[in-house]
Amino acid sequence: MRIFRPGFLTRRFYSGAIFRIGKKEKVVCLTFDDGPDPVSTPKILEVLAGQEVRAIFFCTGSAAEKYPELTGLIRSAGHVIGNHGYRHADGWKTSCKSYIENVLKAGPFTSDRLFRPPYGHLSPVQYRRLKKSYKIVLWDIMPYDFDSSFGSRNSLRILMRMIRPGAVIALHDKPDSSALLFLDEFINLAAAAGYSFGLPFR
Repeated sequence: MRIFRPGFLTRRFYSGAIFRIGKKEKVVCLTFDDGPDPVSTPKILEVLAGQEVRAIFFCTGSAAEKYPELTGLIRSAGHVIGNHGYRHADGWKTSCKSYIENVLKAGPFTSDRLFRPPYGHLSPVQYRRLKKSYKIVLWDIMPYDFDSSFGSRNSLRILMRMIRPGAVIALHDKPDSSALLFLDEFINLAAAAGYSFGLPFR
């Protein structure tokens, strides 16, 4: 079952995490997980530059360490880099000690203040520990661009159906994501509907 928007219980469980950046103004926030990647990152940056949109890239520490020129490119274009763990670890399947070490290891290559848990999975103890040091950023819309069986047109349809003021939108920065197939169109459609794209964290 695909869950495009976290439910009430998820928001209650992770009380204090960021799902939206406000509820009044028609401003949304684009985010990209799992990069940087030498194939997809430059293409995403090119689209964003053409639209004059800034975003948050939640990078894995391992990829950021491997491709420092790409993290430099992201930052020089005015975007923000967040921490997505050194490895793409599942908090529900990883001990608290190992999980925290994984996040801290990624810090020097990504961020020591913004964190997005892979899969959105954190145990209660992991969450309590990490929120002392990090703003934990989840999402309001996940259009399943990472799922090749879902299709880019369906992802775009979900985005336009579910967009609302303050939505944090989770896309993916990797070659098998369909995000590049609809990103430019989505930005145009959202703008036509009165939305702008904000960057609340710097």
